[in-house]
Amino acid sequence: MAYLEIETNEQFIAHARNNKELRHLCFQNLDFSNLVSVAKDLPIEDCLFLGCKIPEGIRCKLTSSSLLFPSMKVPYNTFRSTLYNAYELYRGYSIEDPTSFDRCFDTLVYNHYLRTGKHASDIKETLARSLHDHSIGDALSDFLSHYDEQQIVGVMGGHALQRTDPVYRQIIGISKELTERGFLMVSGGGPGAMEATHVGAWMAGRTQEEVDEAIAVLSSAPGFHDEGWLHTALQIVRDYPQKHYYSLGIPTWLYGHEPSTPFATHIAKYFENAIREDEILTIAKGGIIYTPGSAGTMQEIFQDAVQNHYLSFGYASPMIFLGKDYWTKEMPVYTLLEDLMKVGKYKNLLLTITNESKEVIDVLTGFPFGKE
Repeated sequence: MAYLEIETNEQFIAHARNNKELRHLCFQNLDFSNLVSVAKDLPIEDCLFLGCKIPEGIRCKLTSSSLLFPSMKVPYNTFRSTLYNAYELYRGYSIEDPTSFDRCFDTLVYNHYLRTGKHASDIKETLARSLHDHSIGDALSDFLSHYDEQQIVGVMGGHALQRTDPVYRQIIGISKELTERGFLMVSGGGPGAMEATHVGAWMAGRTQEEVDEAIAVLSSAPGFHDEGWLHTALQIVRDYPQKHYYSLGIPTWLYGHEPSTPFATHIAKYFENAIREDEILTIAKGGIIYTPGSAGTMQEIFQDAVQNHYLSFGYASPMIFLGKDYWTKEMPVYTLLEDLMKVGKYKNLLLTITNESKEVIDVLTGFPFGKE
C-alpha cells in the first residue's frame, strides 16, 4: 500500500482527528512545532519524515519503524512537495533592475551547480540532487494525475528559434488551440520553440488581437541572448494574467545558461538531464510535435521512436514533423524513418509530416484514431 502523503498542517490535523494512530504516512516539509498537541496521544509507526522540523515532543515518540530525512544545507529544497513556477524560479528578479537576474533563485542554484560540478564528486551534493529530483518526480506525478494521458502533448524543437520567426508564431497558434481543447502542452521549458509552446498555452482564451500584441512585445528581444528577453516575457505574464489554463515545462540546470520560460504555469526543473529527457517523452502519450531543431531534437526523435516501436507503454503515439522541407531535405530524418519502416527496422510509428497547423491539430485531436 502506498504511503499517504501529508504536505500541509491542515492535512495533518484532518488526518489526526479522523484516525487513532499515525501509520504509513509520508510527511513533507512540515513544521511540527505547532502540531505537538494534535499528535501527542497518537502512536506513530512506519512513517517517513522528509525535511520536517520535529520538536522533542514528537521525536521522543518515534520508533525504528519510522525514517527521518533531515533538510540539507544546499540552496534548494531537497524535499519540495510541489512543482516550481516562474515566481519561485525568478524570486529576487526585478523588471526594473535587469542585473537582479544574477541574484534570483534560479541563477543562485545554477551557480551552485557549476561550483560543485555538473557531475559532482561530493557525495552530499549528489545525494541532495537525487533527493531533489525524486521530489520533483513525485510532484510531477501528482500534477499529471489530473489529466487523461492521451491529452498530454509534447513540443520539441530548437532553443535558438527567434520570436520573430513565422514558425514561432505557428507554434503559438497550435499550442493555444490545443490548450483550449483541453490538452496539456509540454516542452523542455526553455527558449525558442519551447517558449512558443507555453506562450500559446498562456494566451489560451484570449483574442487573436491580444496574441498579436503579446508577440509584438516579445519580438523586441527576439532571442534569449538579447537584452530584454526575460523582461518582455514577464511583462506579458503581468499584463495578460492566466488563471484558467495550464502548461508544463521540464527544463534542467544542465542547460542552466538557457533561462526557463516564465510562461509555463508548472515547471518540473531537474538537475539530471537524462531523467528530464526521458520524462518529457514518456508523459507525452498524446503525441509529440517536432519543430525544426538540431542535435537535441534528433536525440529526442529517435528516443521517442524506440518507445513507439516497442510499444513501451502499450501503444504508439503520433510523431508529427512540422516543416516538410526541413525534415526531408535540410535534416532528412523523416525520410530515414519512412525508409526504416518500409524495411521493417521500425514498426508501429505513427508518422505525419506537414506544414499546416490544422493538420497537426486534426491528427492530435483524432488520436486514438477513429475517435470523434
